[in-house]
Amino acid sequence: MQQPDLSGARWRKSSLSADGPSCVEVAFINDAVAVRDTKDRDGGTLVFRRDEWRAFIGDIRSGSFDNLT
Repeated sequence: MQQPDLSGARWRKSSLSADGPSCVEVAFINDAVAVRDTKDRDGGTLVFRRDEWRAFIGDIRSGSFDNLT
């Protein structure tokens, strides 16, 4: 996937981050979802296609990552 233009992205903090120090932000851009570290906004961005994002979130909700070492 080509890196989307994030200059006009509307970032929002994860609702699970509360006001803690470990936070992520997401932005929905056309057919992609971008994720970045709130503490290091210039440090890089992960970009997922929407179907990849849905699968990732589904795996988290189902506990599929609980047994990773």
